[in-house]
Amino acid sequence: MTEADLWTTGVSPDGRAVAREDSGRVVFVADALPGERVRVAIGSERPTYASGTVLEVLEASPDRREAPCRHVAEGCGGCRWQHVAIDAQRRLKEDIVTDSLRRIGGVASPPLRPTVALEPWSYRTTLRAAVLDGRAALRRAGSNQPVGVDGCLVVHPLLSDLVAGRRYDGAEEVILRCGARTGERMAAPLPAGVPVDVPADVRPDFFHEQAAGRAWRISARSFFQTRPDGVDALARLVLDAAANDPAPGSGDALDLYSGVGLFAGLLADRGWRVTAVEGASASVADARHNLRHLGVRVVRADVTGWRPGPAGLVVADPSRNGLGRRGVEVVTASGARRVVLVSCDAASLGRDAGLLERAGYRLTAVTPVDLFPHTPHVEVVTVFDRRPDPGPG
Repeated sequence: MTEADLWTTGVSPDGRAVAREDSGRVVFVADALPGERVRVAIGSERPTYASGTVLEVLEASPDRREAPCRHVAEGCGGCRWQHVAIDAQRRLKEDIVTDSLRRIGGVASPPLRPTVALEPWSYRTTLRAAVLDGRAALRRAGSNQPVGVDGCLVVHPLLSDLVAGRRYDGAEEVILRCGARTGERMAAPLPAGVPVDVPADVRPDFFHEQAAGRAWRISARSFFQTRPDGVDALARLVLDAAANDPAPGSGDALDLYSGVGLFAGLLADRGWRVTAVEGASASVADARHNLRHLGVRVVRADVTGWRPGPAGLVVADPSRNGLGRRGVEVVTASGARRVVLVSCDAASLGRDAGLLERAGYRLTAVTPVDLFPHTPHVEVVTVFDRRPDPGPG
C-alpha cells in the first residue's frame, strides 16, 4: 500500500475530494473535504488517476465535524457526509452541479438558483435493508456487505422499530417504507412471501403518501421520492416552470419516466392533456390507479424506444443514468418548447445538458434540492427552452 500526503482542492460528482500528486496524477480521496491536507492510503491506481482513503487528517477544513452517528465509524455507508457541516454539504453539492454542467455539459455559466434546503434528520421514508442474522442491516461504503445497526439518525420515526426491533428470518433483504403524512407502513421481504415479524398495521404490498396536495398509492417496487417534503419541493419547481412557459401554445404535455404519476397528475389538475410514459409494471399499475379520474393517458413503454406525438412541454425524471442520447432524441422528436428535467445524478445531468444544448435547447434555470442530507447525492430541477428558429438567410 502506497501512502501520500496531499492537499485536496475540489470535490468529484461522487462526493470524494480531489487532489493531485506532484506528477500531476489526480487522486480521488474518500472521507476528505476540499482544502484539507491529508495522509492518504492509495488503493486502485491507473496511469492518469488513483483512488485512496484518509489515514490521517493533517490540516482539517473548518467544515469538518465529528460524525454524530457511531455506525459511521463502524463502516456504515448510508451517510457518507456526516463528517461535513450541513451548510458546507449544500455548498459542495452546488459546486458538484456547477462543475458537471461546465465540464461535462459545456455550459459556460450555469444559471444556478439557491438550493432548496430540507430537514436533515429523520427524513428517510424508504429503506432497502440487507438482513443480517435475521435483523435489518445497512451496508458498508462501496460494497453490499451488511453492517448491523440498532438505529438510524436519518430514517423516519415510523420506520425506527422496523429497523431496530423486528426480525426478518429467511429474507435476504427487506424494503421498508412509510407514509410520513398518512402513518401507513410497509415491509416487503425479498424473496417475497417470507414470513416476517412486524406489527399488524404493516402491509407487505403498498402504502399511501400525501404529497403535493394529493394522496398517492405506492407499491413495494414502485419509485417514489424518499420524503414528502421533497416531493412538495420538486412539484413546486415543475409546476412553476410549466406555469411560466414564455411561449404558451399547445396544452399537450409528456411525463417521461413518470413513476406512480406524480407530475402527470399535477399537470392534469391544471388543465394539461398529459401522456405519462413508464417502463416499470408496478409503477404503471400505481399510476393508472392514482390518475384514474384525470384523463391521463398512461403508457407502459421503455422511453428510449417510444415514439412521441407533438407536445408543448416535456417533464422527465429518469434514473441515475439520465436521459442519454436516445432519451434526448425522444424529447426533441416531440417538438417541445420547454423541457423540465429532474436529475438525481450530477454527472448524468451534465451529459444530458450537453445533449439538449446541441439539440437546440438553452439551459435557463438550475435549482438543486437537498433531498438526501449527509450524502453527496443531490436532486436538481433544470429548465431548458428551445432556441428560436433563426429562419432562412
